Amino acid sequence: MSDGPQAQPLETDRPTPFDPPVELRKRAPLSRLAYPDGHLGWVATGYGVIRAILADPRFSTRRELLHQPVGRERAHERPTPAPPGIFPHMDPPEHTRYRRLLSSHFGPRRVAELTPAIRRYTAEALDAMADAGPPTDLVASFAMPIPAFVICELLGVPAEERHVIQAATAVMNDLDTTPEQTAEAVMSIIGTIRALLARLRAGSGPSDDGLLAHAVATGDLSDEELANLGMVLLATGHLPTSSMLALGTFVLLTEPAQRARLAADPEANGPAVEELLRYLSILQFDVRRTALTDVEIDGQVIATGETVVLALPVANRDPERFPDPDMLDVGRPATGHLAFGHGVHQCLGQHLARTELRIALTALFERFPDLRLAVPAAGVPTRERMAVYGVDRLPVTWAAAPADRPAGR
Repeated sequence: MSDGPQAQPLETDRPTPFDPPVELRKRAPLSRLAYPDGHLGWVATGYGVIRAILADPRFSTRRELLHQPVGRERAHERPTPAPPGIFPHMDPPEHTRYRRLLSSHFGPRRVAELTPAIRRYTAEALDAMADAGPPTDLVASFAMPIPAFVICELLGVPAEERHVIQAATAVMNDLDTTPEQTAEAVMSIIGTIRALLARLRAGSGPSDDGLLAHAVATGDLSDEELANLGMVLLATGHLPTSSMLALGTFVLLTEPAQRARLAADPEANGPAVEELLRYLSILQFDVRRTALTDVEIDGQVIATGETVVLALPVANRDPERFPDPDMLDVGRPATGHLAFGHGVHQCLGQHLARTELRIALTALFERFPDLRLAVPAAGVPTRERMAVYGVDRLPVTWAAAPADRPAGR
């Protein structure tokens, strides 16, 4: 086991917008990490090590046991246990109960039912871009609204309230926000859901088959559970997909050969999406586990109570698992990547996210085949301090057809 003084803080500076931190990639598959609150824990970077930890029930996701590797957490600001409904920070059997209730709403059949809506929302966003004309911020005009509409439809939250969700989730995922700002963002989402639940119970809510309406009808969960659960699903079902849409577009705009391969066979874009998920891996440093007992991994003992950061972007560039890992290859069979995690906590919405990415990216480049960056790539601001990596803005332009130009131009 390594001595405490050898532990270093987590490296977060990226050499390019698409590559993991260089110093983090130089680390051993499992090494000591110094946390901001004084905790001495670990960081895992190896594919095999991370996959083993994710599958091991001796590691917990309970938030009161986890230490934050970056940000301004102090020892006296330790998180409290997750309230009812916040299932990502629960271990089995509590976690299992929620997953079982939710699984059918995110399974392949439900996603297939949502596919026409995904296509419609994508077309509406592209129409709005064309009507407004170039240039545009692709984050605001395309990457953010599509997942917001889709997750709101799945839950049954009226689409006109999506601006509340967008603003609040951005605050929640910013590691430099104050605890007060985070609490305010959480309460704004919970307030939106509670108002919807009240309308549903009064018989005046949406008449569709949204998840919240179904849960109210079955009575499986309390209003407190539903409000918290809805908050989690809106946050996790919106920002990660938005970030992947924007960052995926960004990297394809800088890799014309890969973009051309995607455009040449849009019906076979499944492997391309998997490769983008592997190559970009936007969950930076918020996938964490804490040992519930002493566990030996990779020849080292992770002691009870020690937190491990699972560096998914580095694991998905592990040359022992992916040949030429730093090359973006949209024809690569990138199955087995860890972008959605692994084990019992593997992302519940992965089928939905994959479908949104396939539909939206294909439609974007079909509609605007000459889409290009409107600024130098170095001028695109990235979210290096956010748990979910991405870009704040993505200025793009294209050669607008006369019908695309607003009156007066």
